[in-house]
Amino acid sequence: MLNPRTSVAFGVQLKPTPTHGCWNGHVFWIVNLDVTSETTELKFPSRIEVVGEAAAAVSEFMNSLGLGDDIAFGVDMAVREAITNAVVHGNKLDSAKLVELRLRNTPEAFEITVHDQGTGFDPNSIPDPTKDENILKTSGRGIFFMRNFMDEVNWSKDPAGGTNVRMIKKL
Repeated sequence: MLNPRTSVAFGVQLKPTPTHGCWNGHVFWIVNLDVTSETTELKFPSRIEVVGEAAAAVSEFMNSLGLGDDIAFGVDMAVREAITNAVVHGNKLDSAKLVELRLRNTPEAFEITVHDQGTGFDPNSIPDPTKDENILKTSGRGIFFMRNFMDEVNWSKDPAGGTNVRMIKKL
């Protein structure tokens, strides 16, 4: 299980300082920031295969917290879309660039932040996939899904470079 305190699947036990390890050949960091919330941070190379791996890590994190299936489906869809966008559109499938995934749980909400190392974009410039002229298009629904499955979705440019998408699901 992916749990910031102890991880059986990853064979890592968290200490007061950040811990790192390897899973499926990918290096990750697990950090516990404070006692009122649980936080996990993972880093993946920009390859399309990591979409499923990131979604599995989020699922394990949610399971370890006891979050229900009613929350899990929407969060899974939103995470898959955010990671795909970071890998494909943000980092342009450049495996030398990383996608960072941060999971944070508090008593009020489950927060997911995905960071890429790309140049950024304007989410409002993406065509509405529900309009007649876009209905049959095979892409362009990721942001729509994220906004509909999560309670809050915000994009921001990172001062150090790249783009962050922060998604919140209220509990």
